[in-house]
Amino acid sequence: RLFAQLDELVYAETGPADTGELNRYRRGALADPGRWPQNWNRSFLMTAAQPRAKVLLLHGLSDAPYSLRAMAQQLHGAGATVLGLRVPGHGTAPSGLVHVTWQDMAAAVQLAVEHLANSGGESPLYIVGYSNGAALAVHHVLANLDDTTAPRIAGLVLLSPEIGVTPAAAFAVWQARLGRLLGMDKLAWNAILPEYEPFKYGSFAVNAGDLSHRITNEVQRELTGLQSDGSLADMPPILAFSSVIDATVDAPALVNNLFNRLQSPDNELVLFDINRQAQIEEILRWKPDAMIEALRQAPRDVFSLSLVTNENELSTGLVERHWEAGQEGVALRPLSLSWPPGVYSLSHVALPFPPEDSLYGGYPAEPSPGIQLGNIALRGERGALAIGEATLVRLRWNPFYSYLEEKTLAFLGLD
Repeated sequence: RLFAQLDELVYAETGPADTGELNRYRRGALADPGRWPQNWNRSFLMTAAQPRAKVLLLHGLSDAPYSLRAMAQQLHGAGATVLGLRVPGHGTAPSGLVHVTWQDMAAAVQLAVEHLANSGGESPLYIVGYSNGAALAVHHVLANLDDTTAPRIAGLVLLSPEIGVTPAAAFAVWQARLGRLLGMDKLAWNAILPEYEPFKYGSFAVNAGDLSHRITNEVQRELTGLQSDGSLADMPPILAFSSVIDATVDAPALVNNLFNRLQSPDNELVLFDINRQAQIEEILRWKPDAMIEALRQAPRDVFSLSLVTNENELSTGLVERHWEAGQEGVALRPLSLSWPPGVYSLSHVALPFPPEDSLYGGYPAEPSPGIQLGNIALRGERGALAIGEATLVRLRWNPFYSYLEEKTLAFLGLD
């Protein structure tokens, strides 16, 4: 019904696009989701006849199921039944995020888990969450940890997890409330931008920032309560991936607010370091001090730590430095990966996209059916574009996706 309403109220009014037009909400435009063989704004289900695992995929805020499409296809190819959920408020129009609540999102996750659990077979059930989807995944497990009748989650995989957000997010809702009081609709938005991405909103509702603050607070409340009564010992294993530089979420909160509270050595945190060969430390606004201090304070027996970093300061080649939970010393594993030219770090939005992704990839294997955003390099005068320069230079694909995928398949027992 939602997508029929979108056709009636938006696409029928905007009409067909002119040649080369970018507007996602005009049929035939380069960003029209209809150009893709499947509309990845919608929930999808990939079934296996005899599933080795059942996996629920939860995308991020302002995002769509497309962001975990590559992961879904790989998991399904390895024998899993995969459900990619369209989280409420997403995939249609940016105004979908003006009034939605995190409870709406959590309720949809509950329905999806029950659907997978009742889909036949006794294979283990996992959740993969990206950004806000990671917060929803953690919340779901914590909220059901003491419920013996709830479907059991065998493990969580978290990509760029939203476990903590900036303090400014707490005040976002007051801007929207003031807008309603004064009849100023624009105050409901942090940004109103051209909609040139087929599976992600460009405009960002104030309410979206507020609900991210509310769900992370709820996760912390649940963690504190369960930690005090010892119930966190029943938490399923977690495998989490994060860039040490993340402009969207508070990366050290992943350690301080989650991993430091866990009580099982079966958890692993994977951090992607900056490119040490790029020698850009002196011009970085970000400093690693908070993350390093968080890791120093971490109990060494509750999770393993892997750092993907340069072999040395003269090489772009990568190694994995691994500290096993409860053990001394570090294990080095050479990786057949290296930093691409001109890239100094990963980004929050890069982790779930392989280099060959036709929309966001850096080296697409096949031409995109529409717009291709992975290697945009527009040069001219600053401030002339409606889209900020910072958005255009942000890395949108993960050159180390094969490593992330390999670790995930092994964690889910699908390698």
